[in-house]
Amino acid sequence: MIHVYYGDGKGKTTAAVGLAIRAAGSDMRVLFVQFLKTEFSGERAILSHTDKVTLTTCPLDLKFTYDMTEQEKQQTAVMFRKLFDNSATTALSNRYDMIVFDEIFDVINEKMLSESEVFEFIANAPKSLEVVMTGHNPPERFMNAADYVTEFKKIKHPFDKGITGRKGIEF
Repeated sequence: MIHVYYGDGKGKTTAAVGLAIRAAGSDMRVLFVQFLKTEFSGERAILSHTDKVTLTTCPLDLKFTYDMTEQEKQQTAVMFRKLFDNSATTALSNRYDMIVFDEIFDVINEKMLSESEVFEFIANAPKSLEVVMTGHNPPERFMNAADYVTEFKKIKHPFDKGITGRKGIEF
């Protein structure tokens, strides 16, 4: 089935991590793919030590997209296309029961990944594969194709007061 966690609220990645842990605890094999995150995102430390969870690599350093130059966005897009292609091929090898694409909607919206290619993957994924996607503003066809759709809505966040992300809480 297809899961979509989206919105401007905190908790999308946390929900995807929780689902991955639950699946691994039930002896399911999980491929966890993160876009727009670095190796230093806190969830990676525990997931890397969780049996049945395979993490793809992330860069050591990555700017927020709004801080990237056009050239940096293009270079990042090449990296993310390769990551998506390799992950999709790996998932389709039937070695995994679940694939998580964390922040994939943001990468699609930034035109760093082709919406059509990602949609083609989920539309043709084996029925036995759970596909989990997170991010902001998912394209409508992903919402329509999903079996689970959960919106995270920000009511209040410390960032609104100028408080930056805190290790272990926001990353």
